[in-house]
Amino acid sequence: MLPPPSQHSGPRGGRRRPLRILTWHVHGNYLYYLGHVPHTFLLPVDAARAPGYSGRAGALPWGDNMVEVPVAQLRDTAFDCILFQSARHYLEDQYELLSPAQRRLPRIFLEHDTPQRHPTDTPHPVDDPETLLVHVTPFNALMWDNGRSPVRVVEHGVVVPPEVRWSGELPRGIAVVNNLLQRGRRLGLDVFLQARDQVALDLAGMDAESCGGLGEVPNPQLAAFLARYRFYFHPVRWTSLGLAAIEAMMVGLPVVGLATTELVTVVRNGREGYVDTDPARLVEAMRQLLADPAEAARLGAQARRSAQERFNIERFVADWLDVFAEVTS
Repeated sequence: MLPPPSQHSGPRGGRRRPLRILTWHVHGNYLYYLGHVPHTFLLPVDAARAPGYSGRAGALPWGDNMVEVPVAQLRDTAFDCILFQSARHYLEDQYELLSPAQRRLPRIFLEHDTPQRHPTDTPHPVDDPETLLVHVTPFNALMWDNGRSPVRVVEHGVVVPPEVRWSGELPRGIAVVNNLLQRGRRLGLDVFLQARDQVALDLAGMDAESCGGLGEVPNPQLAAFLARYRFYFHPVRWTSLGLAAIEAMMVGLPVVGLATTELVTVVRNGREGYVDTDPARLVEAMRQLLADPAEAARLGAQARRSAQERFNIERFVADWLDVFAEVTS
């Protein structure tokens, strides 16, 4: 049985009370990292374990603070705030599942992605001065038309096993993209396939087999799997900053990718890897890394240092504690 919700909140920056936060399983790896925040997260589940309602699904080592709640019991469940992570849950499901009193609780919408309809002129589905809109990158916040909603940015935070380090003995590159065939040009299907014709590249992720790839690697095994590869390839034209790319950097892989979206602030040429808008120049950079393991090691070491500084889980947790304290104070 869950404890009753707290009846008061402490001052911002002071001792923070434990909260109970309703959210949905939209992005499994992100939800796992969010679970490092020392609050209780209530995950609605239905009988079919449908998308968004799968709870503690998959191979991730969920913490005890991730608690499943059947959708039929949501109206009778007490919580302190709502963290939306998809437009459908915000625009439709909350009205079907929650009581009017619950819908008046503090609200946050976590936006994982870039706008899809138009890069600069897409209004965000949340246009509410009473709902805090949190973006995962400054680039995303810049590109969305955020309307009247107050905006914060909480950049990613990731964890990899501390004993896993880049070895790079496999003279190949690796890309990790889920459902690449289905998502097509936006995620760089053509860029990946053209590059693979010229250099040794593997693809991992959901349904990677449909592109001649290796298939999905369970998250707990991903860091050690990546560590053998010479470099990480990020062929994506238009999406948010991928968690797998950050995890690869944490392990010590240099990154080669398209100079689009937030990646241009993460990877500097000759420091953490190479970025460019010309795929031909990226192929040349990949060939150099395959031919020069020492250079790959140098770039990868800097990539690891940069990722540890910017995307460490302690900073991520502190940022989210501030957000939750802000909306509930």
